[in-house]
Amino acid sequence: MQPSQQPRRLLQMPLFRLLAINLALGLGMAVVLVGGLLLLDPWGLRHLIFADHSPVVAIGLLLGSFFVTFGSTAMGTAIMALGRGDDDDGPHGGTRVHARVKVRRR
Repeated sequence: MQPSQQPRRLLQMPLFRLLAINLALGLGMAVVLVGGLLLLDPWGLRHLIFADHSPVVAIGLLLGSFFVTFGSTAMGTAIMALGRGDDDDGPHGGTRVHARVKVRRR
């Protein structure tokens, strides 16, 4: 097998493709959130980051932590939703049985 065919074979696997797409969605959400935090500047966060002598490190750590959080959340949600089918809209559980309960008066 040629080395150029290896990435194509990975993208043809449905589970890998599902995880890669959701990881990319998590990365996008992290970038939007960090960009929004820097744009809105809550509690002076942007000023605090850019007043440091190396703001790239602070932004990298913030972006990396959000990337791990949102990427793993998106991938985990996609995996857990795999077993859900279109016919799962009905009620779940067994049949209802009326129970007789004796109650004493005081």
